[in-house]
Amino acid sequence: MNTIIKLEEVALFILGIFLFNQLNFEWWWFLALILAPDLSMIGYAFGNKSGAFLYNVFHHKGIALLIYALGCYLSIESVQLTGIILFSHSAMDRIFGYGLKFEKGFKYTHLGEIGK
Repeated sequence: MNTIIKLEEVALFILGIFLFNQLNFEWWWFLALILAPDLSMIGYAFGNKSGAFLYNVFHHKGIALLIYALGCYLSIESVQLTGIILFSHSAMDRIFGYGLKFEKGFKYTHLGEIGK
């Protein structure tokens, strides 16, 4: 992946850390939850189509931002935290070259084939 795109994702990950810092949660919550969205890979136990759908829902930055905005609108910090974790995790994944999945299989992403 292009270096400039990786740098952009690093900036977005730092933004996620900044937004988390605005909440009233201990830092260990961020560390404990940052890998939680990867539990969505369980969907692949039901096939590539289900796996890609579930994975993409939990790794889509737009959905993460909507959840965060809803939490801000309703003043519910746990909902804000959910959005921040989803957003930060997605940025972290993209730093390492993992993108949204195609139904063809786990290694086929919008950023290219993993392990190629």
